[in-house]
Amino acid sequence: MSIAFDQRDGFIWMNGEMVPWADTKVHVLTHGLHYGSCVFEGERAYNGSIFKLREHTERLAYSARELGFDLPYSIDGIDAACIETLEANGLTDGYIRPVAWRGSEMMGVSAQQNRINVAIAAWEWPSYFDPEERLKGIRLDMAKYRRPSPETAPCHAKAAGLYMICTLSKHEAERKGYADAMMLDYRGQIAEATGANVFFVQDGVLHTPTPDCFLDGITRRTVIGLARDRGHEIVERAIMPEELDGFSECFITGTAAEVTPVSEIGPHHFTPTEISKNLMDDYTTLVNG
Repeated sequence: MSIAFDQRDGFIWMNGEMVPWADTKVHVLTHGLHYGSCVFEGERAYNGSIFKLREHTERLAYSARELGFDLPYSIDGIDAACIETLEANGLTDGYIRPVAWRGSEMMGVSAQQNRINVAIAAWEWPSYFDPEERLKGIRLDMAKYRRPSPETAPCHAKAAGLYMICTLSKHEAERKGYADAMMLDYRGQIAEATGANVFFVQDGVLHTPTPDCFLDGITRRTVIGLARDRGHEIVERAIMPEELDGFSECFITGTAAEVTPVSEIGPHHFTPTEISKNLMDDYTTLVNG
């Protein structure tokens, strides 16, 4: 069994200081815990370099503003703190988690004067999915919950509260023997997996849902660029569940998932081919370059 995250050794950057891992604590009445006033990022380091670090930090600042607060540190300062945290933990390859949240000065829906805390942790994290399963394509369940309308939540923020239904959906999928779940949006269109964007292949053309109510992932945009470099046409559009049988290939993309082929979504089956494999290889080459 892996070591619990509150019992690990190392250091976490917290509110401007490098603090021993075990000493980075928050109070049980922290606003971010009770009311979801928390934003975060997920980043990977390869060979000592954090991939797309500036884009991740800029999105963290955007997410914070969407939740009504500003980060108390500059973009440059947070970038530097991410690098410092990676080095303090002796990592060259790993996962980096910046997080910002409202503190415990006030408890209630309104907490305008609460301190904005920022922490950055880094740890070793191998492939998100079992390597052998990843190569043959993972299996996805169809989630019960849907991504919310932009009129009901700040859907383009990477906000902690928006992941509640992702956890519920992934847990349900795992209980059924699946690796993850595919979520629809509030209109019944294909949206994304619980923590990754999705692409489909039809006659060599890549189709991907328009990210108008979920994150336009940094890895998603990177893979679109790689696919275009290979001459593939990319079509961003509304995709309905009844179309799934018409696609030959499927893969998901994300910082954790990287590029991972999919073999099943519920009753629908796909066969990973050279398109998925080439993009997996291209992404690996890029991030390790």
